[in-house]
Amino acid sequence: MGMTPEDVRRLALAMPEAVERAHMGHPDFRVRNKIFAAMRPEERIAVVKLPPEHQRVLLDAEPSLFSPAAGAWGRRGWTRLRLDGCDEATLQDALWVAWRTVAPRRLVATS
Repeated sequence: MGMTPEDVRRLALAMPEAVERAHMGHPDFRVRNKIFAAMRPEERIAVVKLPPEHQRVLLDAEPSLFSPAAGAWGRRGWTRLRLDGCDEATLQDALWVAWRTVAPRRLVATS
């Protein structure tokens, strides 16, 4: 079991107004120019922007899948998700939380 970079792309782009761009040589996913997720396909890692309190819950619940990004990025809620061993529901939930974290409130309210 596990997800692929193509699965990340498919699920991320299904979010309202989501677009794919690139940041620091890696694909990222944005809503109204704010990054909510990124990928490191060669490492089979997705990175999602979570509220720090939600990040803590996931780190405690699934330490084999979730880990904080390095340094200040991780303290701000950026969270690495290992695609190997991840199922679609877990990936989709993490992407939705990330999308809602950065999307404008009006867009979240209508989605």
